[in-house]
Amino acid sequence: MQDGRCEIRVIDSHTAGEPTRVIVAGGPKLGNSSIAARLQCFQSQYDHFRSASVNEPRGSDAAVGALLCEPTDPSCITGVIFFNNVGYLGMCGHGTIGVAATLAHLGRIGPGTHFFETPVGSVRVELHETGEVTFENVASYRFLKDIQVTTGGARVKGDVAWGGNWFFQTRNTPCAVEARNLEVLSEYAWAVRQALAANGITGENGKEIDHIEISADPGDLPAHSRNFVLCPGRSYDRSPCGTGTSAKLACLYADGLLREGDTYRQAGILGTIFEGRVKIRENQIFPQITGRAYITSEARLILDQRDPFKWGIYL
Repeated sequence: MQDGRCEIRVIDSHTAGEPTRVIVAGGPKLGNSSIAARLQCFQSQYDHFRSASVNEPRGSDAAVGALLCEPTDPSCITGVIFFNNVGYLGMCGHGTIGVAATLAHLGRIGPGTHFFETPVGSVRVELHETGEVTFENVASYRFLKDIQVTTGGARVKGDVAWGGNWFFQTRNTPCAVEARNLEVLSEYAWAVRQALAANGITGENGKEIDHIEISADPGDLPAHSRNFVLCPGRSYDRSPCGTGTSAKLACLYADGLLREGDTYRQAGILGTIFEGRVKIRENQIFPQITGRAYITSEARLILDQRDPFKWGIYL
């Protein structure tokens, strides 16, 4: 800290439109325990750092932060903790692609296979010569099938699935899944989330379902479906959502609609596309998601101790 100020070095990118802010220097010291334990330390002792990094006036509701840290697994190139405007994520698909692009930008990795250690397990990442990234997610699965809730007098049916975060997946929608309907889709998805909570519907071990994914036909897009994903902070995912696509692939495979090795093209609300496949090992489903991230800036975030919003604006 100098002259009452401290600085955080960040590299920003976007993956299919969704921003990632990677903290490369100036982050809190979280010790040497497991990444999951370090996430708990981050949450309990340094939550103000999360807010300062991704909330206004330095960030936005859509930004996902990624704190790089030393891995405990020697096979991993880095550990990473993902967070957003309201809390923390076990895993983040678009963020993983963004971290890979950032490490390549820094010269820390080149084309080939690498492993990232996340709070929910190690993730295999392939950086292609083209700059595209394929990550193999943690084991994903459907937890509950054909769950129904009622919101606004209408029945909504869907599946509860794990893809690194907990999702409710539905094809019910109040309108076309298009960018011009963002406000209606957001309100609908938020009402569904509230209905799930009110009815005691959770993920495994009582975990909150904090992501709602609405899917529809892709229209003219070269994809199998188009989705809208509402994230925990009531911000929508600009990308097709890596963990959401993982959860969807697990449901499709469970229903016999997707075979191992088949390619599934998932479009997001902006029309950008992730390609997904599944790999089956020991009767578990490991989704593989391919996308691309672009570096948008390098910056030093300045936290001035005199600034009343030095820890961000959170309402």
